[in-house]
Amino acid sequence: MQTAIRLEKPGTFSAVPDTLPDPAPGEARVRIRRIGVCGTDIHAFHGRQPFFEYPRILGHELAAEIVALNGDSSFQVGEMVAVEPYLNDPTSPASQKGKPNCCESLRVLGVHCDGGMRDELNVPINKLHRAAGSSADQLALVEMLGIGRHAVNRSCAAPQDKALILGAGPIGLSVLSFLQLQGPEIAVADLDEARLDFCRTAFGVERPLLITPDSDLVSMVKNSFGGELPDLIFDATGNSQSMHSTIDLIANGGRIVFVGLFQGEVSFHDPTFHRKEISLLSSRNATSSEFGEVIRAMESGAIDTAAWITHRLNLVDIPSRFASMIEDLSLRKAVIHLDD
Repeated sequence: MQTAIRLEKPGTFSAVPDTLPDPAPGEARVRIRRIGVCGTDIHAFHGRQPFFEYPRILGHELAAEIVALNGDSSFQVGEMVAVEPYLNDPTSPASQKGKPNCCESLRVLGVHCDGGMRDELNVPINKLHRAAGSSADQLALVEMLGIGRHAVNRSCAAPQDKALILGAGPIGLSVLSFLQLQGPEIAVADLDEARLDFCRTAFGVERPLLITPDSDLVSMVKNSFGGELPDLIFDATGNSQSMHSTIDLIANGGRIVFVGLFQGEVSFHDPTFHRKEISLLSSRNATSSEFGEVIRAMESGAIDTAAWITHRLNLVDIPSRFASMIEDLSLRKAVIHLDD
């Protein structure tokens, strides 16, 4: 009998027996090898995740090995793949317009339906992404990096831009990874000095901005860009106060991209919004083509994730160790193992 780890209610995981049917036509059976732990999982554990119901098997950042295929495919049993966890309806209006990432009936593995904290999983073959030159650790980070790739694509970042990233957690780092490839001037702001130190050492960020309770953030940001406000802001905090601050922080004619989200409303001073002619964008998930972009960037060496993973645990240890792990101040990115 196989096992799954299920989040029964906020704060409580349990190990449960798991029986899967045979893959339906067009599906593959995959053996989960690694699972990345992300903010969605942590918010769900704390009871703060929007669009979420309990009980739920978490896990959507998945590295897997194909064990069976039901349908014609160029894939082979035994191949390692990254799993795209966004189950969209291809006939939906958004999908037909090339926006499957925000399909009207989208179901995300581990959020709207059971995900990958289990030994094996059935997934549509068209949601598998080949990555023969990537390690299991790298494949477990593809979905997270796809969030950053999509946000940067949404922003239309250009070399002449001055760009500010608010939040240096995993999503902020994924934005930073791809934003650097576009060549703008970049500043990164966070409350945590250790996170900013990582941005300096791992990414060469020359404008790390430590936010303190008495910070004048507008002045701080202006000083970092030679007296000017940024043309482009990515908010990767999922914090309402931070998201509200972006209206004052952005330059006239600038673009704001909300990558993080929270359970609540965002409001702003409309005359300021109009006076500055601000473009406000949300960014949700990633597309299949962006999964391919991420994998190619990893395999070419353009994106190096070697230093990202700070914590590891086995699937069976989740009920006993998850809570303490996510409270560890040194946590940057955790990966769950199923093959050790």
